[in-house]
Amino acid sequence: MAELSGLAAVVTGGGSGIGLATARLLAARGAQVAVLDLKPTDEFPGLSADVTDDASVRAAVEAAAGRLGGIDILVNNAGIGATGTVADNSDDQWHQVYDVNVVGIVRVTRAALPYLRASAHAAIVNTCSIAATAGLPQRALYSATKGAVLSLTLAMAADHLHEGIRVNCVNPGTADTPWVGRLLAAAGDPAAERAALEARQPMGRLVTAEEVAAGIAYLASPLAGSVTGTALPIDGGMAGLRLRPRA
Repeated sequence: MAELSGLAAVVTGGGSGIGLATARLLAARGAQVAVLDLKPTDEFPGLSADVTDDASVRAAVEAAAGRLGGIDILVNNAGIGATGTVADNSDDQWHQVYDVNVVGIVRVTRAALPYLRASAHAAIVNTCSIAATAGLPQRALYSATKGAVLSLTLAMAADHLHEGIRVNCVNPGTADTPWVGRLLAAAGDPAAERAALEARQPMGRLVTAEEVAAGIAYLASPLAGSVTGTALPIDGGMAGLRLRPRA
């Protein structure tokens, strides 16, 4: 499939996990891809950028647009996690995670808007989470930021529809990514913790980064030309299914 042929895509947080899987898939489907990351991969034109620093973001986006000849697709994937209840995270942690997960999207999108407005096929896809719509234990801060990403996605879709820019997000369930791997490694019993996370999802396994990338690629492509203001769950059925316990 080459439905993205001739299009230029920028992926933030593209150095690993969902971001890297997305960059690979967009490239395989014909897009020219640039990756923005604190530690960019050598696999794609990589630009070092800190989404909490506006000057860094503007310089990286301008450089990416120069390399690619514009920007048609923006994937706002950069993000960090947090664990704990509302009693467990300090004010500094709240500010930090919001700065990356929410304001980071604002900074990158703001810098990319002039290029997106000039595109005949402009699409933004934000990486949200099932945590935006389901109450998960020990994820108060993370869930709050992802709820904000969901609302931000809808507001952006409304604001930029008449500029020809579609805005959507994906809501992954627990995905088999480096961040989840680090959480499991830090658990008292990593095997038991992994089994519990798998059991929480109706399909009985973690979502893969490649599955999330496939959803992002669809929302970014001309195949989704009538799709905007949508949150696409990629969660093994966690958002909508209520199964009986297995006998």
